[in-house]
Amino acid sequence: MAQDTQAPEQPQIYLISPPDFELSSFSEALGGVLDAMQIACVRLALASHDEGEISRAADTLREVCHQRDVALVIDNHILLAERHGLDGVHLTDAARSVRKARKQLGNDAIVGAFCGTSRHDGMTAGEAGADYVSFGPVGASALSDGDQADFEIFEWWSQMIEVPVVAEGGLTQALVSQLGPVTDFFGIGTEIWKTEDPAAALKTLMSGLA
Repeated sequence: MAQDTQAPEQPQIYLISPPDFELSSFSEALGGVLDAMQIACVRLALASHDEGEISRAADTLREVCHQRDVALVIDNHILLAERHGLDGVHLTDAARSVRKARKQLGNDAIVGAFCGTSRHDGMTAGEAGADYVSFGPVGASALSDGDQADFEIFEWWSQMIEVPVVAEGGLTQALVSQLGPVTDFFGIGTEIWKTEDPAAALKTLMSGLA
């Protein structure tokens, strides 16, 4: 993910964990999705501030992902990414921590930045060295402040900026179909994890590309 700066023919899938989960059952569900679909990257996005809980999840999910040659990044926790041998970090403060993360984790790490609906923040993050920029939510979602990243920001980005872009938050089949030509990755999380069969839900969601 860190090295691919060319837009793929079709967007790749970037999985986002739920903010809260039971580790053994989620790791099993994640493994099932990774076996069923080609996944570019997984993001550990626990809402918890319990270092032990996050560390256990990082170790377990790292094994699940790395057994399948899938990168694992973690929300914000630069030190934990380094300590637990993760592939990088996803920063939720736009461009503010990009240089710090890059300096600490090195050039080979994945450093991504969530920039909400701000084109300016996205450009700043890219200039600071982010490997990808994420905009969202693109649909009805509780992410951020309720504003939505519309089609135009992705269309403009795909035409003007080489840094890969992720569309996330509130994805539907219709949005996948609409955004497919103008995004590099779809960040998919609660859209599938809240279902009984996440792999089947993901296949259905991504059928919008067909």
